[in-house]
Amino acid sequence: MPQAGPALAGPDDTRGPCRTLPRSHRRAARRGRDWSHGSAKEEALKTIIEPFRIKTVEPLRMTTPAERRAALAKAEWNLFRIPAEAILIDLLTDSGTGAMSSEQWAGIMRGDESYAGARSWFVFERRVRELTGFRHIIPTHQGRAAERILFSCLGVSGRVVAANTHFDTTRANVEYLGGRAIDIPIAAARRPADEHPFKGNLDLEALEAILGGSEGDVACVIATVTNNSGGGQPASLENLRAASGLCRARGVPFYLDACRFAENAYFIKLREPGQGDRSVESIAREMFSLADGATFSAKKDGLANIGGFLASHDDRLFRLEEELLILTEGFPTYGGLAGRDLEAIAVGLTEVVNEDYLEYRIASVRYLGEGLMRAGFPIVRPPGGHAIYVDSGAFLPHIPPREFPAQALACAFYEEGGIRSVEIGTLMFGGLDPVTREERLAPLELLRLAIPRRVYTQSHMDYVIEVAEEVARRKESLRGFRIVEEAPHLRHFTVRLAPAGGGHGVRGPAKAETVEARDAAAGGSRPAHGATAEAKSAAARTERPGFRGPLPLWERRA
Repeated sequence: MPQAGPALAGPDDTRGPCRTLPRSHRRAARRGRDWSHGSAKEEALKTIIEPFRIKTVEPLRMTTPAERRAALAKAEWNLFRIPAEAILIDLLTDSGTGAMSSEQWAGIMRGDESYAGARSWFVFERRVRELTGFRHIIPTHQGRAAERILFSCLGVSGRVVAANTHFDTTRANVEYLGGRAIDIPIAAARRPADEHPFKGNLDLEALEAILGGSEGDVACVIATVTNNSGGGQPASLENLRAASGLCRARGVPFYLDACRFAENAYFIKLREPGQGDRSVESIAREMFSLADGATFSAKKDGLANIGGFLASHDDRLFRLEEELLILTEGFPTYGGLAGRDLEAIAVGLTEVVNEDYLEYRIASVRYLGEGLMRAGFPIVRPPGGHAIYVDSGAFLPHIPPREFPAQALACAFYEEGGIRSVEIGTLMFGGLDPVTREERLAPLELLRLAIPRRVYTQSHMDYVIEVAEEVARRKESLRGFRIVEEAPHLRHFTVRLAPAGGGHGVRGPAKAETVEARDAAAGGSRPAHGATAEAKSAAARTERPGFRGPLPLWERRA
């Protein structure tokens, strides 16, 4: 596993691995981190190994550069469209791509598949309640289902949802239902090179202004932990306490998007004064206690391949959520999941707070980040908990944001070495603003290399770094892309691209063709991009004259 040098080592740091320190020394050193001077005393001398043995292996398929160029062209330069068997190292996402433990596989065999009241449901419920303390727990097939149910039942149409940073599905669910998603990260989060221990913090002054009505009625406030769109950066307990207090004073629900709660809690233990002697689980419990509810994807810090939950204390809201769950996901004791999945998640929620695992996890990510910096890549610093984010706008200044520099870099990584990653910039977060109808640009153009949990070894990461060095040598030759076709929501999943300004036989700009434009040309109809939930509901009734359904749940106010 990664031989972890200084946690915040710069690109010129060449110190090799040294001896392993005793755990007591490591813990004492962690408490000595001086963030005001950017030092990293706790990581000075140690080698961290994977805290597991490999029992089952899956072969990887090698491809040639010519095969990869052909695959890119066939996929129209959208890496989501490339078959997994054509990928060598898959860093597209850490969501649902991890390796489960022997105990989780044992849980799979114990799974009770009864439709209602399965034993596996009670195992799952008990562990979630023990960890989070929430009264009401609703299982869902993944995190975005929890988001859709929450925002539908809160009634976000015409209202504001504020967050440190909304990730793609969170923002899309808010906007699809007619709400307005506003990001309020601290200023340091917009500066990738800044060394700040908690770049995932909410801007409390901005939050106070929004709660005071500066942007309209507020449906809820969300703290994403860790902040995926902002570089996998943690939020501090101090910040979460303050944000919670502001929301409760105004009677506005405060939620955690808790997908990576354990990584966030571990960063709090390492970095926040007064937290070094606490267990990760106790820190996590306090994080949950500060919230009125939480959405969760078990595909991240649940260490599972599918699943999630929606949790709260609100009795009235729970009744609406349960009704919508039954309508769209399944009975409340399985929520779209098999019993075996519930068992695996319950085990994963115990394993994920193990500090040996978290120490290895954070070191793995840091190891990749330090290697990329040595290769000349500017990254979001300090390295986050689940991925490394390359500041592609700074690395490829000759490619403008509207030509998606991070997508150009993602394609270069795949062409050079079969590595799949994902753009987190204007391709993901651009498009038309649903309120102003103006084209929007992302604040940062990032390439995310997300490391699946318990899947790859140090040699895999060494290979990624070697590929990065080759890409860096030819960065001046990289060119951007233009959109040929896009969907109105979450366009990055299905977008079709072509090289901008020539290359690969494609020359000159071309107007992007939207799904709505194609439908209109074909004589079809669809609610306009950015239309409110009420307009979409009315359009559905118009298209189906016989429809006489009840008032949609998202039009009810809990």
